[in-house]
Amino acid sequence: MEMFSFYNVENLFLPDPKPVHRLDPTRSGLKNWDEQRYRNKLFKISHVFQLMKEENGVLPFLIGLSEVSGRKVLEDLVEMEPFNSEYGIVHYNSMDERKVDVALLYDKSKLEIIDSETITFFFEIINKKNTENYDTTRDVLFSKIKYKGTVVNVFIAHLPSKREKDINKPKRDFILNEIRSRILRIVLEEKEHVILCGDFNENPDDENLVKILYDNDHEEVLVNPFQELFSTRNYSTFHYKSGLLYDQIILSKSLFDNDVLNFQNAKIFNSEKISSRTRNFEGRPFRTYAGTRYLGGYSDHFPVFVQFEETKT
Repeated sequence: MEMFSFYNVENLFLPDPKPVHRLDPTRSGLKNWDEQRYRNKLFKISHVFQLMKEENGVLPFLIGLSEVSGRKVLEDLVEMEPFNSEYGIVHYNSMDERKVDVALLYDKSKLEIIDSETITFFFEIINKKNTENYDTTRDVLFSKIKYKGTVVNVFIAHLPSKREKDINKPKRDFILNEIRSRILRIVLEEKEHVILCGDFNENPDDENLVKILYDNDHEEVLVNPFQELFSTRNYSTFHYKSGLLYDQIILSKSLFDNDVLNFQNAKIFNSEKISSRTRNFEGRPFRTYAGTRYLGGYSDHFPVFVQFEETKT
């Protein structure tokens, strides 16, 4: 068996330098984000994957991450157990205003990175005084990998968040439409496998994530196994009283019938060990911060993963 995982790790920043003045803003935007809290965060994230390995018998051979800031935090993470410096990193700094990026970790003994690039988006800000203003968001990371001679194209996204009146919906629409065009070319013309994962800030039944599954002739080209999980009230994150499944892994249909990797199962890793200790928030992720209050937990999201059956030795 092999596993592919995605995890929004909630603000993995390097420790903030001590401010010159008490009220100076911090790089991370977090309150009292020091070396001790950073090291605890690294331990917590690595522990999640140790627990995943203990439960499933294997570490994910590919791991998509979001809300990481810079390459150094990833280098520190892969040095720890259970990675033990055996995982490589694909990462680029994006122009996101909060300096958070997406990244890919991969088992160097099993996979080869053929190519990688970022897909960057600029959105114009309507401003009569200055027509050169633009807004940026987190890049989409594209990686072309080879596993046992088979090519798999991996997209990792962290789409713009839902805010008041969902002003970012047009941005999500635009980004997903661009990704869809690229995926259609890969699947229909190049006949290669695709994995699209991320924190989409939309649930599996939202229009964008249904549309992306089909080509222009309304033929299904991708399958979202997290649709069924969402329909049975399985969630990866929460907003007030609402359960959400923003974290998803979407696969090309070819990964359900081939001679190397065949889809078996999709799961949310919601172990009690990484869940909230508070009765009022039972069954929810044990997060690092609640607003400005430090809780010392893992993340405000549960990781998600899919399992593949290996059919070729």
